[in-house]
Amino acid sequence: MGKTWRFAGVNFSHMHMGDLLQHVADDPRAELVAICDENRDAMRAVEASLGLDSQKAFTDYRKCLEQTRPDVVVLCPPPAEHALWVDRVAALGVHLFVEKPFAASLADADRMIAAAAQSGKMLMINWPLRWVASHVTTHRLIREGRIGDVLEVHYYDGNRGPLYHGAGKAELQPTAEQKKSSWWYSPAAGGGSLRDYLGYGVTLATWFNGGKIPVEVTTVVDEPPGLEVDEHSITIVKYRDGLSKFETRWGTLSDPWTHQPLPKCGFVVRGTRGAIASYDYDATVRLQTCDCPAGVDHPVDELPAGERHGIEYMITRLDAGLDPEGPLSPMTARIGQQIVDAALRSAHERRTVPLEN
Repeated sequence: MGKTWRFAGVNFSHMHMGDLLQHVADDPRAELVAICDENRDAMRAVEASLGLDSQKAFTDYRKCLEQTRPDVVVLCPPPAEHALWVDRVAALGVHLFVEKPFAASLADADRMIAAAAQSGKMLMINWPLRWVASHVTTHRLIREGRIGDVLEVHYYDGNRGPLYHGAGKAELQPTAEQKKSSWWYSPAAGGGSLRDYLGYGVTLATWFNGGKIPVEVTTVVDEPPGLEVDEHSITIVKYRDGLSKFETRWGTLSDPWTHQPLPKCGFVVRGTRGAIASYDYDATVRLQTCDCPAGVDHPVDELPAGERHGIEYMITRLDAGLDPEGPLSPMTARIGQQIVDAALRSAHERRTVPLEN
């Protein structure tokens, strides 16, 4: 038997914390030693679902980490607090699993990278779409040269809204008051559909296109009455060899993990010799090539053991002494953050923004 990795979950602001800690509890290589949030009530549902001893629940993060001494901390704060929490936790010498998005800004992302580097521990940014088999299959087909060099990435993704589901995708019915009080609808906290979903699209696109950095970014967002954040954004990203489009949406007719809305959520990637349609949760991807212009439905790959979700992947990489790769790598995610920063600035200034290299 190898090492048993001790995990703690800190800050329950993002509903994904419950799913992540369930993965920790299910992995024989891991032990959940503590959970922590300043708001005791925020942890109760996860505490009950996992049958945790109440002595494992803390409201003081420093006391939590010093007393339980985890190897890995899972962080799920609002985006505007990612850098703050990485600074706090990295100083205590633990590996860092940060739920998407990367950060509220490129400056914050660089602050997080520096904090992890100083501690000598791993920093991994978890993008749940990385664990969708259709997109993993698409990356493999691109890497094998099936569509030639990537020229365009078209992305549309979102859901009915962040308050319509909780841990385990349990369906909820939010009220107007809940919207007003939720960080998801606060620009200062990092709310809005653009911040929620654009990072997915541009970070996986960077994975698909081999790490290209754009030339310029143009973004338009809606302005919903009574809200301070967007629920719909469209971003055009200009590369030296083509244009790509990224669209985020809160307010789809259905959630893609239940029923695919129209437009369908996912990616269409076009290359010099073909194209791939890769939709969220589909059992096949559609592959069109110069040799087969009619196209064919290609079965998705089964995700290999050790790489079926973020927690499992991180343990596998820690066991092997390897850094995370692809969109989970801070360096790839940093390119995505550059694009998100430029998109936010473009939407605010209502102009095309050049990307600073």
